[in-house]
Amino acid sequence: MSSVERQVERNLDYDSRELKERVVEINRVAKVVKGGRRFSFTALVVIGDEVDRVGVGYGKAREVPLAISKAVDDAKKNIFQVPKKGTTITHEVLGRADAARVLLRPASEGTGVIAGGGVRAVLELAGIRDILAKSLGNPNPINLLKATVNGLRSLRRPEEVAEKRGKAVHEILFPRANPEPKEPEQVDPPPEKIDEQAENHSDT
Repeated sequence: MSSVERQVERNLDYDSRELKERVVEINRVAKVVKGGRRFSFTALVVIGDEVDRVGVGYGKAREVPLAISKAVDDAKKNIFQVPKKGTTITHEVLGRADAARVLLRPASEGTGVIAGGGVRAVLELAGIRDILAKSLGNPNPINLLKATVNGLRSLRRPEEVAEKRGKAVHEILFPRANPEPKEPEQVDPPPEKIDEQAENHSDT
């Protein structure tokens, strides 16, 4: 099977997966005009297939359902694939967005998603089941989700790093693997000591 056929098959598989959506936050905002205040609503939405694809969108409208619909459309434009290793991520990463910072660490199987708020929604819809996440900066929900997305986008698979560096995958995963310790070589005693040992044995 050629690479083009493989990519087409992968795209068909992606299209067959159902995207689930989760509303993280709905906020009412006001715009001051000549006749008074004009209220509208903003929606922050996360969509994903709970396998390996996720996207975040932001929408604004005069009504809540329309704002959510706009946010979903925006999230579909920004959807991307997350590199994973089993049920967790491939390596530790720090995502940044303005003043928000999110630290993501791989976790062993059975740990669960240790995260809160919108970060948890992004990780769960991305299909990640075991991970440790910590917010280190501004708790603004929009920047927090952007920082999480930036961290997930910067993840790399071992195969990609090995190909770029021109090394084998095991050299990337275990760079400090020490070789087996060599047995110390036996050194023969100098000839003088051999003669002395022989004389001592002859005397006894």
